Amino acid sequence: MSIILNNLTVSYQRHPAVHHISGRFADGDATAIFGPNGAGKSTLLKAMIGALTPDSGHVDLNGHRRSDIAYLPQQAEIDRSMPVSVLELVGTGLWHQSGPFGRVGRDGMARAIEALEQVGLADFALRPIAALSSGQFQRVLFARILVQDARLILLDEPFNAVDAKTTEDLLGLVAQWRREKRTVIAVLHDALQVRAHFPYTLLMAREVIAWGESAAVLNDDNLRRAVDTAAHWQSQAPVCGLDGVSA
Repeated sequence: MSIILNNLTVSYQRHPAVHHISGRFADGDATAIFGPNGAGKSTLLKAMIGALTPDSGHVDLNGHRRSDIAYLPQQAEIDRSMPVSVLELVGTGLWHQSGPFGRVGRDGMARAIEALEQVGLADFALRPIAALSSGQFQRVLFARILVQDARLILLDEPFNAVDAKTTEDLLGLVAQWRREKRTVIAVLHDALQVRAHFPYTLLMAREVIAWGESAAVLNDDNLRRAVDTAAHWQSQAPVCGLDGVSA
């Protein structure tokens, strides 16, 4: 079932970060959300998981429960000073089964170890997360998604500040999810990655610039229009409730 955005507007301090976006994500495939800095890409993901309340419009999850969505935020938003081991963090991917304060049983622990093996970090299970490099920590977060076993996976800049080998391995997991017909939606900044690994792209600059097959969307004209639109928003962004923008 496709995820549908219906005239979605989300604002910060009455200035729209996402402006009247409508469209349908490809079901069971991978879509990149692409655009200049400040284009509203991360804000859109947060609205989709219910972390931000729209000013207008809505997100239609078409039968997906928000508790069944695997969401990977940017690393900068995660507190790595918590006294938690790698295995414990991966095990939190089972919270929808055990509850936020429940114990992960033997079967759940086995799943967590298997996921760590899949991302190449089985020997790191008992290490504190604070001791990991950025690339290792991102592998752990992907292992948590594997354990969660969600049909809808949202990734916010998953390959940012990650080494090339880790990026290659994690893109392999994205390919696996595509083969399994899971829906993957990722905020990305590398057009080459998008063209190679994500068949569909939403190109945005607070509003939709283009949405469809990546080969058609990521052309020079659309990319130039995205940059120009983002610059216009930065200099002349309206206030929600004024200038014809819905509150």
